[in-house]
Amino acid sequence: MKMKVQIIIEYETGEETFTHDVACLTRGDLLPETLGLTLAEGKDLLAKMQKEMIDHQVAEYIQQSQHCSNCGSKHSLKDAKYISFRTPFGKLKLDSPRFYSCNCQPRLKKSFSPLAVALPERTSPEFLYLESKWPSLMSFGLTADIINEILPIDISKSTLHYNSMKVAERLEDELDEEQWTFIEGCERDWEKLPKPDSPITVGIDGGFVHAREGDNRKAGWFEVIVGKSMKEEKDSKRFGFVKTYDEKSKRRLFETLKSQGFQFNQQITFLSDGGESVRDLQLYMSPQAEHVLDWFHVTMRITSMKQMSKRLASHEEFKNIENKLERIKWFLWHGNVFKTLKVLDDMLFDIECFEDDLEYGNLPKFAKAVREFRGYIYNNKELIPNYGDRHHYGEAISTAFVESTVNEVVSRRMVKKQQMRWSRKGAHNMLQLRTKTLNHELRDTFQRWYPGMMTSGEEINSVPQALMN
Repeated sequence: MKMKVQIIIEYETGEETFTHDVACLTRGDLLPETLGLTLAEGKDLLAKMQKEMIDHQVAEYIQQSQHCSNCGSKHSLKDAKYISFRTPFGKLKLDSPRFYSCNCQPRLKKSFSPLAVALPERTSPEFLYLESKWPSLMSFGLTADIINEILPIDISKSTLHYNSMKVAERLEDELDEEQWTFIEGCERDWEKLPKPDSPITVGIDGGFVHAREGDNRKAGWFEVIVGKSMKEEKDSKRFGFVKTYDEKSKRRLFETLKSQGFQFNQQITFLSDGGESVRDLQLYMSPQAEHVLDWFHVTMRITSMKQMSKRLASHEEFKNIENKLERIKWFLWHGNVFKTLKVLDDMLFDIECFEDDLEYGNLPKFAKAVREFRGYIYNNKELIPNYGDRHHYGEAISTAFVESTVNEVVSRRMVKKQQMRWSRKGAHNMLQLRTKTLNHELRDTFQRWYPGMMTSGEEINSVPQALMN
């Protein structure tokens, strides 16, 4: 059995102008390996169909551009070259003649190339989208292997890296300027706003990425900030940035909130680990904002101190040390910062009496942890609510949901099973691509940049009846 695949070019008038055989497929006995198209046949078929399609598109456009749009006279040919253009189905060399500009009107250049004007970029939006989305989900090497395996085009890791970073920088350029406050208007203006939707809960946490500075592959680590904004009955939104690189972190958070329909009369709760950079990030976003210190990080520090206190509890002087830590946890659970600090001060007073005695082993290390914890509670005392009441009424008290977001946004792409080290700029750009992909916003962004780009669910127009006859 033989099957021919043809491509037919037809203008809007219905007049058939070109018919070309694209492929001829032969099949014998029905076997699993001969049923349908093979991958090689599919790649070859797509590449040939695209070449015929593009050749006629380009030829028609150049023919239309041969005459001056003002006086109608034909442009003189200067030279004929070609330009390269890449799509998901192959890299093509397109004939690109250059014409002399007409003398009937003022001209900025003596000559012009119609095709170069029509195609200022050398990669199709569809392919650029794939070059941005796939590397945001897996390594550049694995992405290159998959593209080369399933599409009729060869691409290198360096090309993938360059194009994906170019898209990320374009996303960055769209961000408005940073502001120290985003609260606008007054209470009278906020009361006139429509009734707000359900409250928004924002969790913010940090993670660490292997650093690279130039040729130095042992530059340590740097911190990235990751957050998740949740709203009932709507998709969650993720955001992320490199703390020591990003200059628009507050703007980035505000734009994330705006994408969820945030307004100034809407209740919003920020949960964070209490770090200085995170505290500053969430301030002055909304007059209805509530800021809460994450209970998970509080208990994690107390648990660490309990582990260190086990050896000390064997000494008579510190036999009640574990009970005091339990009291601290109980006071914090009920939002009593005053009594928490008082117990911590009493503990430090007892510790300092024996801190220089070598008999108590890890006492200096324990003393350092207690001092750091006291400073942590004191610096975040305004963020400590009555956790018990909040938990009773079903309100958020922990950023545990952000821990999974850190793993989703950072660890799976940049840390776990990845040997790659990142510059601060490269990691920041990758975070923008990855969060756009995970938020299902990357395709919408490309369609905004390229309005003629087909949506993912849009169907190809059915074959005209004239071609079926």
